[in-house]
Amino acid sequence: MQNCNFKTINSVSESVYKEKGSKFIAYAYPLLSEDAVKGYVENLRKQHHGARHFCWAYKIGHTNSVFRVNDDGEPSNTAGKPILGQIDAFSITNILIVVVRYFGGTLLGVGGLIQAYKESAKLVLQEATIIEKTIEVFYKILFTYEIQNIVLSIVKQCKGNVVNQSFELQCEIECAIPVAYEDLFLKLFTNQNNINISRIHE
Repeated sequence: MQNCNFKTINSVSESVYKEKGSKFIAYAYPLLSEDAVKGYVENLRKQHHGARHFCWAYKIGHTNSVFRVNDDGEPSNTAGKPILGQIDAFSITNILIVVVRYFGGTLLGVGGLIQAYKESAKLVLQEATIIEKTIEVFYKILFTYEIQNIVLSIVKQCKGNVVNQSFELQCEIECAIPVAYEDLFLKLFTNQNNINISRIHE
């Protein structure tokens, strides 16, 4: 049976790690969309004009996770990969970690960099509040006004939440259903007429 929960963080956290004069400031952000990554990194570049590197890793999704890493000028695999390694070690998803490095004048070497970025990511995750959330699936339902109560009753019965709605001649709702209730949700709609139901995204 698939896991019905996942771990993520509930708010932004920050930590500082120092090694041989270099300062590594790590930020962890809750992340729902890859589109948000660029904005977070650009904001940090504006805040930290004197920093040399802005290295990051993120992970989104539950079953088919999407992840990316960026070394931002550090030697290949010395920054983004160790950051992602800590995300995996904490079994967290829907998260972005950016580590801002101020160079202290002393080269750390490949091994030193890997260790520094690993520790920076580990520290910021230890600072973060890690929460467990229910995996949800999202559906769009089109139906006639007369059966509105039936539709909303089924959503409620399956512990779902309506996230968007429009009640006109043709009614439409978007709802989030815990994945554990998805089979029941679809079964309850099987014998309903005048309903068009489709899964929209994770």
